[in-house]
Amino acid sequence: MKTNKTLQIVVLANLSAISALLYMTLKIPWPFATFLDIQFSNLPAIIAGFALGPVSGVFVVVLRTILKLSITGTSTMYVGELADLLISTATVVVSSVIYLRYRSKKGALLASGAGILTWILVAVLANYFFLVDFYIQFFFRGDTAPLISMMSRIPGITEDNWMGRYILYAAIPMNLTLASLVYTTTFLVYKRISYFIDDLNDKFFPETEKASPTINHESIKQGTKT
Repeated sequence: MKTNKTLQIVVLANLSAISALLYMTLKIPWPFATFLDIQFSNLPAIIAGFALGPVSGVFVVVLRTILKLSITGTSTMYVGELADLLISTATVVVSSVIYLRYRSKKGALLASGAGILTWILVAVLANYFFLVDFYIQFFFRGDTAPLISMMSRIPGITEDNWMGRYILYAAIPMNLTLASLVYTTTFLVYKRISYFIDDLNDKFFPETEKASPTINHESIKQGTKT
C-alpha cells in the first residue's frame, strides 16, 4: 500500500521523537570504555528506513540529533554526536536500501546482517582515523592520560598500545553488541509496526493507491520477495 504523505510525516515525527527520547535517556556505559554508551536511538530510524525508505531513516537520525543537542546539549564537545550521526546514517542507508530491494524475511535478515557489518566497520574506521583524536584534542586538550584512565579495565593498556586495545576491547564488541540488539529488536517488532501503519492508512486515507512502499505481509509469511 502506498502510504499517504500526511501519514508519513506523522509517523516520522513520532519516530524521531522516540529516537530522541531514547538518545537522551536510556544509556548503558560500556565497562571497558566508560565514554561509550549502549543506547537504542537507532531503532526508530531503522524502522523508518525499512517502512518508508532510506531518506526517511536518515531524516529520523538528523532530527533526533538536532532535538538532543537543542534539549540537553553535548557532553563530548560534539564528538559523540558526530560519531552517532556518521554510524547511524551509514547503517540506516545500507540496511534500508537492501530491504527495499528484498522485501521478505530473508531480505530482512540480509539487511540486518549488512547493517550490523556496516555499523561495526564505520565505527572502527571513524574511531581509528579521527573520532578519538577529535575527542582527545577537544575534550582533553591533547592529553591522552585521562582517556586511558577511562579505559583502565582493559587488560595491559598503556600509552603505546591504547588505540589497538580500545578497538579490540571497546569499539568492536560494544558496537557488535549494540547493533545486534537493535537489529534483533527491529526484526521482532517491525511487522507489527508495519501492520499498524497500514491500518492507519486504510482507516484515515482509504483513497490512497494500492502500490505500497510498505511491507507485503503475506510475502513475508512465505519468505518470498515482493
